[in-house]
Amino acid sequence: MKTILVIEDNMEMLENIGEMLELFNYSVIKASTATSGVEHAKNDKPDLIICDIMLPDFDGYKVLQMLEEDPSTNGIPFIFLTAKAEKSEIRKGMNLGADDYLTKPFDKTDLINAVEARLKRNKFLRHTYSRDMKGLMQFIGEAKHFQMQEFDTSSYVIKKYGKKGDIYKEGETSGPVFLITKGKVKTWKLSSEGKEFVSGILSQGDFFGYISVLENKPYSDSATAIDDVELAIIPQSDFISLITYNQEVSAGFIRMLANNISEKEERLLGLAYNTVKARTASALFSLHAKLQPDGIIKISRDNLAGLVGTSPESLIRTLSDLKAEKVIETDGKEIKIINPEMLQRIIKFS
Repeated sequence: MKTILVIEDNMEMLENIGEMLELFNYSVIKASTATSGVEHAKNDKPDLIICDIMLPDFDGYKVLQMLEEDPSTNGIPFIFLTAKAEKSEIRKGMNLGADDYLTKPFDKTDLINAVEARLKRNKFLRHTYSRDMKGLMQFIGEAKHFQMQEFDTSSYVIKKYGKKGDIYKEGETSGPVFLITKGKVKTWKLSSEGKEFVSGILSQGDFFGYISVLENKPYSDSATAIDDVELAIIPQSDFISLITYNQEVSAGFIRMLANNISEKEERLLGLAYNTVKARTASALFSLHAKLQPDGIIKISRDNLAGLVGTSPESLIRTLSDLKAEKVIETDGKEIKIINPEMLQRIIKFS
Protein backbone atom coordinates (compact mmCIF):
# COMPACT_ATOMS: atom_id res chain seq x y z
CA MET A 1 0.00 0.00 0.00
CA LYS A 2 1.35 3.40 -1.03
CA THR A 3 1.61 6.11 1.63
CA ILE A 4 0.69 9.72 0.86
CA LEU A 5 1.49 12.70 3.08
CA VAL A 6 -1.05 15.53 2.87
CA ILE A 7 -0.04 18.95 4.25
CA GLU A 8 -3.05 21.28 4.48
CA ASP A 9 -4.04 23.78 7.21
CA ASN A 10 -7.76 23.74 6.35
CA MET A 11 -8.97 20.85 8.48
CA GLU A 12 -12.09 20.19 6.41
CA MET A 13 -10.03 20.08 3.20
CA LEU A 14 -7.45 17.88 4.91
CA GLU A 15 -10.09 15.36 6.00
CA ASN A 16 -11.77 15.35 2.57
CA ILE A 17 -8.53 14.65 0.73
CA GLY A 18 -7.67 11.92 3.23
CA GLU A 19 -11.05 10.23 2.73
CA MET A 20 -10.79 10.33 -1.07
CA LEU A 21 -7.33 8.78 -1.01
CA GLU A 22 -8.29 6.09 1.50
CA LEU A 23 -11.21 5.07 -0.75
CA PHE A 24 -8.57 4.12 -3.33
CA ASN A 25 -6.53 2.13 -0.79
CA TYR A 26 -3.84 4.69 -0.08
CA SER A 27 -2.45 5.05 3.43
CA VAL A 28 -2.66 8.73 4.44
CA ILE A 29 -0.52 10.80 6.81
CA LYS A 30 -2.06 14.18 7.69
CA ALA A 31 -0.22 17.34 8.69
CA SER A 32 -1.77 20.78 9.30
CA THR A 33 1.47 22.82 9.39
CA ALA A 34 4.56 23.05 7.24
CA THR A 35 6.79 22.16 10.19
CA SER A 36 4.93 18.94 11.03
CA GLY A 37 4.74 18.10 7.33
CA VAL A 38 8.51 18.30 6.91
CA GLU A 39 8.99 16.17 10.03
CA HIS A 40 6.61 13.49 8.71
CA ALA A 41 8.32 13.53 5.32
CA LYS A 42 11.75 12.95 6.86
CA ASN A 43 10.61 10.38 9.41
CA ASP A 44 7.99 8.43 7.43
CA LYS A 45 9.36 8.67 3.85
CA PRO A 46 5.96 8.72 2.08
CA ASP A 47 5.61 7.63 -1.54
CA LEU A 48 4.09 11.01 -2.51
CA ILE A 49 3.42 14.41 -0.90
CA ILE A 50 0.43 16.69 -1.50
CA CYS A 51 1.07 20.15 -0.05
CA ASP A 52 -0.90 23.40 0.13
CA ILE A 53 1.04 26.54 -0.78
CA MET A 54 -0.44 28.85 1.86
CA LEU A 55 0.41 27.45 5.31
CA PRO A 56 0.47 29.21 8.71
CA ASP A 57 4.16 28.83 9.63
CA PHE A 58 5.88 28.93 6.23
CA ASP A 59 4.70 28.32 2.68
CA GLY A 60 4.72 25.19 0.56
CA TYR A 61 7.58 26.49 -1.56
CA LYS A 62 9.81 26.42 1.53
CA VAL A 63 8.59 22.90 2.33
CA LEU A 64 9.58 21.71 -1.13
CA GLN A 65 12.94 23.48 -0.96
CA MET A 66 13.77 21.88 2.42
CA LEU A 67 12.86 18.42 1.17
CA GLU A 68 14.80 18.87 -2.08
CA GLU A 69 17.92 19.77 -0.08
CA ASP A 70 17.69 16.56 1.98
CA PRO A 71 19.06 13.51 0.11
CA SER A 72 16.62 11.23 1.96
CA THR A 73 13.53 13.09 0.67
CA ASN A 74 14.53 14.82 -2.57
CA GLY A 75 13.14 12.06 -4.79
CA ILE A 76 9.64 11.98 -3.35
CA PRO A 77 6.99 13.11 -5.90
CA PHE A 78 5.45 16.44 -4.86
CA ILE A 79 2.06 17.90 -5.82
CA PHE A 80 1.07 21.45 -4.88
CA LEU A 81 -2.42 22.49 -3.85
CA THR A 82 -3.37 26.08 -4.55
CA ALA A 83 -6.35 28.35 -4.92
CA LYS A 84 -4.29 30.47 -7.28
CA ALA A 85 -4.26 29.66 -10.97
CA GLU A 86 -1.83 32.37 -12.07
CA LYS A 87 0.88 31.07 -14.37
CA SER A 88 3.58 32.79 -12.32
CA GLU A 89 2.63 30.75 -9.24
CA ILE A 90 2.58 27.51 -11.21
CA ARG A 91 5.92 28.28 -12.83
CA LYS A 92 7.56 29.10 -9.49
CA GLY A 93 6.54 25.73 -8.08
CA MET A 94 7.69 23.81 -11.13
CA ASN A 95 11.04 25.60 -11.12
CA LEU A 96 11.57 24.47 -7.53
CA GLY A 97 10.98 20.86 -8.54
CA ALA A 98 7.24 20.23 -8.05
CA ASP A 99 5.84 17.39 -10.14
CA ASP A 100 2.28 18.65 -10.54
CA TYR A 101 -0.35 21.21 -9.47
CA LEU A 102 -3.94 20.85 -8.34
CA THR A 103 -6.03 24.03 -8.34
CA LYS A 104 -8.84 24.25 -5.79
CA PRO A 105 -11.60 23.31 -6.13
CA PHE A 106 -10.93 19.87 -7.59
CA ASP A 107 -12.90 16.63 -7.59
CA LYS A 108 -11.99 13.06 -6.72
CA THR A 109 -11.13 12.16 -10.32
CA ASP A 110 -8.68 15.08 -10.63
CA LEU A 111 -6.97 14.08 -7.38
CA ILE A 112 -6.65 10.37 -8.10
CA ASN A 113 -5.53 10.92 -11.70
CA ALA A 114 -2.78 13.30 -10.53
CA VAL A 115 -1.62 10.92 -7.80
CA GLU A 116 -1.55 7.84 -10.03
CA ALA A 117 0.24 9.68 -12.83
CA ARG A 118 2.98 10.93 -10.48
CA LEU A 119 3.45 7.52 -8.83
CA LYS A 120 3.66 5.82 -12.24
CA ARG A 121 6.21 8.39 -13.44
CA ASN A 122 8.30 7.99 -10.28
CA LYS A 123 8.30 4.18 -10.59
CA PHE A 124 9.44 4.47 -14.20
CA LEU A 125 12.26 6.90 -13.34
CA ARG A 126 13.50 4.83 -10.40
CA HIS A 127 13.34 1.43 -12.08
CA THR A 128 16.67 -0.10 -13.05
CA TYR A 129 16.57 -1.86 -16.41
CA SER A 130 19.10 -4.51 -17.34
CA ARG A 131 21.57 -3.32 -19.96
CA ASP A 132 20.76 -6.00 -22.54
CA MET A 133 18.17 -6.64 -25.24
CA LYS A 134 15.60 -7.82 -22.68
CA GLY A 135 16.05 -4.67 -20.58
CA LEU A 136 15.88 -2.44 -23.64
CA MET A 137 12.63 -4.06 -24.79
CA GLN A 138 11.20 -3.72 -21.28
CA PHE A 139 12.13 -0.02 -21.20
CA ILE A 140 10.48 0.62 -24.57
CA GLY A 141 7.38 -1.25 -23.40
CA GLU A 142 7.13 0.98 -20.32
CA ALA A 143 7.75 4.09 -22.42
CA LYS A 144 4.49 3.46 -24.28
CA HIS A 145 2.62 4.60 -21.14
CA PHE A 146 3.94 8.11 -21.83
CA GLN A 147 2.27 8.44 -25.22
CA MET A 148 5.44 7.44 -27.03
CA GLN A 149 5.17 6.41 -30.66
CA GLU A 150 4.88 2.71 -31.35
CA PHE A 151 8.31 1.34 -32.21
CA ASP A 152 8.64 -1.52 -34.66
CA THR A 153 10.85 -3.57 -32.38
CA SER A 154 10.97 -6.38 -34.95
CA SER A 155 13.71 -4.31 -36.60
CA TYR A 156 15.88 -4.59 -33.47
CA VAL A 157 18.37 -7.29 -34.40
CA ILE A 158 21.47 -8.86 -32.86
CA LYS A 159 24.45 -8.56 -35.20
CA LYS A 160 27.61 -10.61 -34.78
CA TYR A 161 31.19 -9.46 -35.45
CA GLY A 162 34.27 -11.66 -35.40
CA LYS A 163 37.50 -10.86 -33.57
CA LYS A 164 39.10 -7.65 -34.96
CA GLY A 165 36.01 -6.99 -37.07
CA ASP A 166 35.35 -3.33 -37.88
CA ILE A 167 32.01 -2.03 -36.60
CA TYR A 168 32.46 1.49 -37.99
CA LYS A 169 35.32 3.75 -39.01
CA GLU A 170 36.21 7.27 -37.95
CA GLY A 171 34.68 9.78 -40.37
CA GLU A 172 31.84 7.53 -41.54
CA THR A 173 28.28 8.88 -41.40
CA SER A 174 26.78 7.99 -38.03
CA GLY A 175 24.15 5.28 -38.17
CA PRO A 176 22.45 3.17 -35.51
CA VAL A 177 23.36 3.03 -31.82
CA PHE A 178 24.91 -0.17 -30.48
CA LEU A 179 24.43 -2.09 -27.24
CA ILE A 180 26.94 -4.83 -26.46
CA THR A 181 25.21 -8.07 -25.47
CA LYS A 182 28.32 -10.24 -25.67
CA GLY A 183 32.06 -9.66 -25.96
CA LYS A 184 34.25 -6.56 -25.88
CA VAL A 185 34.78 -3.62 -28.24
CA LYS A 186 37.52 -1.01 -28.38
CA THR A 187 36.99 2.51 -29.68
CA TRP A 188 40.08 4.22 -31.06
CA LYS A 189 41.47 7.12 -33.04
CA LEU A 190 44.61 7.79 -35.04
CA SER A 191 46.81 10.64 -33.85
CA SER A 192 48.33 13.15 -36.27
CA GLU A 193 51.48 10.98 -36.18
CA GLY A 194 49.46 7.93 -37.25
CA LYS A 195 49.56 6.24 -33.83
CA GLU A 196 46.53 4.45 -32.49
CA PHE A 197 44.93 5.92 -29.36
CA VAL A 198 42.42 3.66 -27.62
CA SER A 199 39.63 5.88 -26.30
CA GLY A 200 37.64 3.11 -24.63
CA ILE A 201 37.31 -0.58 -23.86
CA LEU A 202 33.62 -1.49 -23.79
CA SER A 203 31.96 -4.67 -22.61
CA GLN A 204 28.56 -6.31 -22.17
CA GLY A 205 25.91 -3.75 -21.20
CA ASP A 206 27.68 -0.74 -22.72
CA PHE A 207 26.08 1.52 -25.35
CA PHE A 208 28.26 3.23 -27.93
CA GLY A 209 28.03 5.26 -31.12
CA TYR A 210 25.40 7.60 -29.67
CA ILE A 211 27.52 10.73 -29.17
CA SER A 212 27.91 11.16 -32.94
CA VAL A 213 24.17 10.56 -33.40
CA LEU A 214 23.29 13.22 -30.83
CA GLU A 215 25.71 15.70 -32.41
CA ASN A 216 24.51 14.78 -35.92
CA LYS A 217 28.13 14.36 -37.00
CA PRO A 218 30.21 11.57 -38.54
CA TYR A 219 31.76 9.07 -36.13
CA SER A 220 34.60 10.76 -34.24
CA ASP A 221 36.42 7.46 -33.64
CA SER A 222 36.52 3.88 -34.90
CA ALA A 223 35.04 0.81 -33.20
CA THR A 224 36.55 -2.67 -33.53
CA ALA A 225 35.63 -6.01 -31.95
CA ILE A 226 38.31 -7.23 -29.54
CA ASP A 227 36.86 -10.74 -29.55
CA ASP A 228 33.69 -12.33 -30.90
CA VAL A 229 30.98 -9.73 -30.30
CA GLU A 230 27.19 -9.59 -30.42
CA LEU A 231 25.54 -6.17 -30.68
CA ALA A 232 21.93 -5.07 -30.39
CA ILE A 233 21.26 -2.58 -33.16
CA ILE A 234 19.02 0.37 -32.19
CA PRO A 235 17.73 2.34 -35.21
CA GLN A 236 18.89 5.94 -35.13
CA SER A 237 15.37 7.36 -35.42
CA ASP A 238 14.17 5.31 -32.44
CA PHE A 239 17.18 6.36 -30.35
CA ILE A 240 16.50 10.04 -31.08
CA SER A 241 12.84 9.58 -30.13
CA LEU A 242 13.79 7.96 -26.82
CA ILE A 243 16.06 10.90 -26.04
CA THR A 244 13.88 13.79 -27.21
CA TYR A 245 10.18 12.86 -27.43
CA ASN A 246 9.16 12.90 -23.78
CA GLN A 247 10.84 14.30 -20.65
CA GLU A 248 10.18 11.27 -18.46
CA VAL A 249 11.28 8.78 -21.10
CA SER A 250 14.37 10.84 -21.88
CA ALA A 251 15.39 10.99 -18.22
CA GLY A 252 14.99 7.23 -17.83
CA PHE A 253 16.88 6.39 -21.00
CA ILE A 254 19.73 8.77 -20.22
CA ARG A 255 20.21 6.88 -16.95
CA MET A 256 21.03 3.81 -19.05
CA LEU A 257 23.72 5.79 -20.86
CA ALA A 258 25.09 7.87 -17.97
CA ASN A 259 27.72 5.42 -16.74
CA ASN A 260 29.47 5.56 -20.09
CA ILE A 261 29.57 9.35 -20.06
CA SER A 262 30.92 9.66 -16.51
CA GLU A 263 33.56 7.00 -17.11
CA LYS A 264 34.81 8.81 -20.22
CA GLU A 265 34.91 12.15 -18.40
CA GLU A 266 36.93 10.67 -15.53
CA ARG A 267 39.31 8.97 -17.94
CA LEU A 268 39.95 12.14 -19.96
CA LEU A 269 40.69 14.05 -16.76
CA GLY A 270 43.11 11.30 -15.79
CA LEU A 271 44.88 11.49 -19.13
CA ALA A 272 45.34 15.22 -18.66
CA TYR A 273 46.61 15.25 -15.08
CA ASN A 274 47.82 11.84 -13.88
CA THR A 275 51.27 10.23 -14.17
CA VAL A 276 51.82 7.27 -16.50
CA LYS A 277 51.96 5.00 -13.45
CA ALA A 278 48.66 6.35 -12.11
CA ARG A 279 47.03 6.07 -15.53
CA THR A 280 48.26 2.50 -15.90
CA ALA A 281 47.00 1.61 -12.44
CA SER A 282 43.64 3.22 -13.23
CA ALA A 283 43.30 1.32 -16.52
CA LEU A 284 44.24 -2.00 -14.87
CA PHE A 285 41.88 -1.44 -11.96
CA SER A 286 39.00 -0.57 -14.31
CA LEU A 287 39.60 -3.65 -16.48
CA HIS A 288 39.99 -5.84 -13.40
CA ALA A 289 36.69 -4.67 -11.89
CA LYS A 290 34.71 -4.50 -15.11
CA LEU A 291 35.94 -7.23 -17.41
CA GLN A 292 37.95 -9.84 -15.51
CA PRO A 293 36.55 -10.55 -12.03
CA ASP A 294 38.99 -13.48 -11.68
CA GLY A 295 41.83 -10.94 -11.62
CA ILE A 296 43.38 -11.95 -14.96
CA ILE A 297 43.43 -9.36 -17.76
CA LYS A 298 44.00 -10.50 -21.33
CA ILE A 299 44.89 -7.54 -23.50
CA SER A 300 47.74 -6.78 -25.89
CA ARG A 301 50.41 -4.34 -24.76
CA ASP A 302 49.60 -2.08 -27.73
CA ASN A 303 45.92 -1.89 -26.81
CA LEU A 304 46.71 -1.30 -23.15
CA ALA A 305 49.21 1.41 -24.07
CA GLY A 306 46.56 3.11 -26.20
CA LEU A 307 44.09 2.91 -23.33
CA VAL A 308 46.63 4.44 -20.93
CA GLY A 309 47.67 7.07 -23.44
CA THR A 310 51.38 6.28 -23.56
CA SER A 311 53.90 4.45 -25.71
CA PRO A 312 54.22 0.64 -25.50
CA GLU A 313 57.78 1.12 -24.23
CA SER A 314 56.66 3.33 -21.33
CA LEU A 315 53.85 0.92 -20.53
CA ILE A 316 56.20 -2.07 -20.40
CA ARG A 317 58.53 -0.21 -18.01
CA THR A 318 55.58 0.70 -15.80
CA LEU A 319 54.29 -2.86 -15.77
CA SER A 320 57.77 -4.03 -14.74
CA ASP A 321 57.71 -1.58 -11.83
CA LEU A 322 54.28 -2.79 -10.73
CA LYS A 323 55.47 -6.38 -10.97
CA ALA A 324 58.53 -5.60 -8.83
CA GLU A 325 56.22 -3.98 -6.26
CA LYS A 326 54.14 -7.21 -6.23
CA VAL A 327 51.03 -5.43 -7.45
CA ILE A 328 50.68 -7.59 -10.57
CA GLU A 329 52.03 -10.76 -12.14
CA THR A 330 52.51 -11.24 -15.88
CA ASP A 331 52.51 -14.31 -18.09
CA GLY A 332 52.81 -13.48 -21.75
CA LYS A 333 49.86 -11.24 -22.64
CA GLU A 334 48.11 -12.05 -19.37
CA ILE A 335 48.24 -9.64 -16.44
CA LYS A 336 47.06 -10.88 -13.06
CA ILE A 337 46.10 -8.35 -10.40
CA ILE A 338 47.34 -9.64 -7.04
CA ASN A 339 46.99 -6.43 -5.01
CA PRO A 340 44.02 -4.31 -6.17
CA GLU A 341 44.18 -2.26 -2.96
CA MET A 342 47.67 -1.08 -3.91
CA LEU A 343 46.40 -0.11 -7.36
CA GLN A 344 43.84 2.10 -5.66
CA ARG A 345 46.54 3.72 -3.52
CA ILE A 346 48.62 4.45 -6.61
CA ILE A 347 45.61 6.02 -8.32
CA LYS A 348 44.80 8.13 -5.27
CA PHE A 349 48.25 9.36 -4.29
CA SER A 350 50.23 9.57 -7.56
